[in-house]
Amino acid sequence: MSVTIRLQDHRRSKIGYQLGGGILLAIVVPTVIRYFFMADQEGLYQLLFTMVCSFFAMLLGVWISHSINTYPGVESTSYVVPAISTAYAILLLVLIAGRFPYNRAVLLSGWGVSIVWFFVIYSSVQRRQTLRVGIVPPCDANALQGVKGVTTFLLETPEHLPAAVDAVMADLRIPPSEWDAALADYALSGIPVYHLKHLKESLTGRVELEHISESNFGSLSPRLSVMVTKRIADFLLALSVGVVLLPFLIAVGLAIRATSPGPALFRQKRMGHRGNSFLVYKFRTMTVEDPSIEARSAAMTQDGDKRITSIGQFLRRTRIDELPQIINILRGEMSWIGPRPEALVLSQWYENEIPFYRYRHIILPGLTGWAQVNQGHVTNVEDVTEKLYYDFYYIKYFSVWLDLLIIIKTVRTIISGHGAR
Repeated sequence: MSVTIRLQDHRRSKIGYQLGGGILLAIVVPTVIRYFFMADQEGLYQLLFTMVCSFFAMLLGVWISHSINTYPGVESTSYVVPAISTAYAILLLVLIAGRFPYNRAVLLSGWGVSIVWFFVIYSSVQRRQTLRVGIVPPCDANALQGVKGVTTFLLETPEHLPAAVDAVMADLRIPPSEWDAALADYALSGIPVYHLKHLKESLTGRVELEHISESNFGSLSPRLSVMVTKRIADFLLALSVGVVLLPFLIAVGLAIRATSPGPALFRQKRMGHRGNSFLVYKFRTMTVEDPSIEARSAAMTQDGDKRITSIGQFLRRTRIDELPQIINILRGEMSWIGPRPEALVLSQWYENEIPFYRYRHIILPGLTGWAQVNQGHVTNVEDVTEKLYYDFYYIKYFSVWLDLLIIIKTVRTIISGHGAR
């Protein structure tokens, strides 16, 4: 049986080629060129030290990029610049903090050439990337319909497997008995065999509401040590950012007061961790609420909402209106990343309409989240259900790399304005 290696594994097998080319073009060539233009030999140690440091920075950049690329909906080329730049920025901070001598020209050229090289490599792979999935009946042949970069076909008999198949999808909880031996043979031959639910989750970035799903740690509750570490990181980052941005935040508050009557800050009760309500802080972007408006309607922001002020439109598009939530992060009511907290009145409505909705409160709500960067702002129950799929995916699979991906996507969202209302 001819077997095609899964695309992701195939890309990993090419990592030596990718790194080899990167090291040659981005590190060795600039170092050699700089060496021949040196006026004396005193800078040789500095030059060689920079070359070694650049090598480790490139390894770190590739590792970050490959770690991010395991998540659904990621186009490799979109994250080359952030991944490589983050690695070189870390290196630069270490060099400056340690007062190590380094060659600026070699370091800068290594960063620039690395970005160009890996962008070209990933673009080439991305253009050819198609995952061919064979589906074992009685799985739905249309289960992966609409997923970008995936081609599916129904397998008719266990004896006949097309040569050009990258993976097989089956219901491993109750596989038809006639397929038992075939599924084992596929796995032994190097063809990945996935449970239909897991494969769909990994390709779409959503966990659908068949039942409450356990986390990666095999429990409904996230691991305590991970949550404590994240809480400490949240607090330290919020404290640092709050101190740095304090003058800017005061200026924004004064601008809001000067352009429309009412307070600078908007306060609203929202549903938080473990179903406990808390008072969220945001910059006010709307006119002061009319007390005659029904609470649920007032909590919803519609397209072209006339209550939004002139400066509020800008604050919403750039997400500056969310920055006062640094207070909530410092108080332990929110995290930087997690499911967005809903207004209390909306959350209570959704809980009555959507099964398992309360489960999203198992972790701290966040200033930004997986659902926020994939779907944006929603209000009706149907869209909220779709958004909940993304929240459940984050709860089940959350990690440092997923948080990093959300941060990068959030920056792109701020620039594009997608999802702002």
